[in-house]
Amino acid sequence: MSDFLMNTYHRLPVTFVRGEGSWLFDAAGKKYLDFSSGIAVNCLGHAYPPLVRAITEQAAKCSHVCNYYQSDVALAFAEKLVAACAPGGMKNVFLANSGAEANEGACKIARKYSLKKYGPGRHTIVTLRGSFHGRTITTLAATGQDKFHTTFGPFTEGFAHIPGGDIAALDKALDQKTVAGLLIEAVQGESGIVPQSVEFIEAAARLCAERDILLMCDEIQCGMGRTGTFLAFEQYRTADGACVDGKPLKADVVTLAKALAGGIPAGAVLAGEKTRAVFEPGDHGSTFGGNLIAAAAGLVVLETVNQSAFLAQIRGKGEMMMSEIRAWNHPRVKEVRGRGLMIGVDIDLDARPVLEAAVSKGLLILSGGTQILRFLPPYTISDSEIEQGLEIVREILNGN
Repeated sequence: MSDFLMNTYHRLPVTFVRGEGSWLFDAAGKKYLDFSSGIAVNCLGHAYPPLVRAITEQAAKCSHVCNYYQSDVALAFAEKLVAACAPGGMKNVFLANSGAEANEGACKIARKYSLKKYGPGRHTIVTLRGSFHGRTITTLAATGQDKFHTTFGPFTEGFAHIPGGDIAALDKALDQKTVAGLLIEAVQGESGIVPQSVEFIEAAARLCAERDILLMCDEIQCGMGRTGTFLAFEQYRTADGACVDGKPLKADVVTLAKALAGGIPAGAVLAGEKTRAVFEPGDHGSTFGGNLIAAAAGLVVLETVNQSAFLAQIRGKGEMMMSEIRAWNHPRVKEVRGRGLMIGVDIDLDARPVLEAAVSKGLLILSGGTQILRFLPPYTISDSEIEQGLEIVREILNGN
């Protein structure tokens, strides 16, 4: 391990030098099947040729222009991203460079919206237990996990956490006199791949609309096609495509990052009709937001992922993975759940030794808690590669 990097990660004993498709290669030439995608970032795999070409061509033209000006590639990226998110109600976008930054922007939108319309005191942001919204002081405060609140205080005030799935608690928490917004992941990632129920999401949308509280969807891990629809919350509709009140499910704010540019740092805050004019000049900014290389990469991701046939393949591969694991009927597997290629597996042993054994056998997987395995493979992974990786997981669970 390097003496020059801060000791902030429990790094596994491998150093990678290159990647190709669903594989990474270490300094000794050993290859590893990647079921992690850099934690849902490398959605098109490694060294995806169209992505490499776009990044290379843009770098040869211009890599960065400050936000005092506009650029052709950033404008094109913003237009296509808003169009991709239009079914969810989005109208415009602020381009950022990380998920935490995107969520901070969402919180700022919610607080300014309420301040301008209702005056001081209506600033609380409600989030869910088990959520993860970032590692800045503010997004740690938003994160609904006690383990993140033990150091670095005092945290930004004005956040409340409630259990997911508890509609009564949601109803009580969404006080229209004090609450500005509800920030919610349709499928929680860091805590072990936990989808919210249709009933809970529909109740959240209805209560927020009735009380003029902003519904803000954190799609940083579960968005960009990861769950088999472009945005995960698009799946939370009744059979006729409507919410309980008969209207299509739309959000007021959506945040994106991770897979947004296929491996290049990028984030985005998208605003709906109610919030599209909240930010004014001087309210917000980002030095690297809208970076031209990230925008060029993001265009490739959008053009590839936001296709009905491609999204259907993600759903099919995910069902294949979950069906295969369930078919093992393995005594160490307690539950399999997920959407698309975002899968959590509860096991009856500590996850860390499983990750270590997987690395030794040439497989990269993630944990989502002390006894939860998390699989986030690239969308381009083949069926045979899925089978190969799952066989390694089964060998490890068998004690081999």
